[in-house]
Amino acid sequence: MPASKEELLKRLSEGVVNMEEEDVIEACNEYIAAGYTIFDGIMEGLVDGMNRASQLFEEEEYFVTDVLLCSDAMYEGLAVLRPHLPAEEAEKEKIKGVIGVVEGDTHDIGKNLVKIMLETAGFEMLDLGRDVPLQHFVDKAKEVNASFVCMSTLMTTTMGGMGKVIELLKEADLKEQVKVLIGGGPISKKYADTIGADGYASNAVEAVKTVKNLLDIA
Repeated sequence: MPASKEELLKRLSEGVVNMEEEDVIEACNEYIAAGYTIFDGIMEGLVDGMNRASQLFEEEEYFVTDVLLCSDAMYEGLAVLRPHLPAEEAEKEKIKGVIGVVEGDTHDIGKNLVKIMLETAGFEMLDLGRDVPLQHFVDKAKEVNASFVCMSTLMTTTMGGMGKVIELLKEADLKEQVKVLIGGGPISKKYADTIGADGYASNAVEAVKTVKNLLDIA
């Protein structure tokens, strides 16, 4: 007798929280075979587990490395479930964001965590990686019609690049339509205000809240 939908959703969620990739894959295949709604499996199973992991991170029970391992399990599950989404669900337009570490800096663990949290929250993230030439933020935002840009750095020597990107967005007449969120070790709310950024976040959980506030999303 196949497991109930509720049992499999719980197993998917638990598998993500407990970083058990193989069990997540197995549960996804059972879920598909049972004919349950794929979108629910993603949102009430995998994403629910990632949300729980982010809550544990916020409560300082999980570390960055734990959350990254949870995300690995979530992405493994998504790779199994997504191809089975009905066409109309798969083609739904998501709000796009561009994210990257500014030129001169190669520290990207924090950026990766923010990307994962924003994707979990339903945004489509275009990841430019690390040591990103400043003009690339603007070019990519224009190319994909992004609603926001996230920039990070852990080095004081590269902070100035963030302000330069904002100036480049203004020159390209994109600043009104593209919100800018910045973060990283040396960055502060005061610095964000000084360079004209729309928002600042001290961690990945705050980044999601800030982006939603900036875009007026409940």
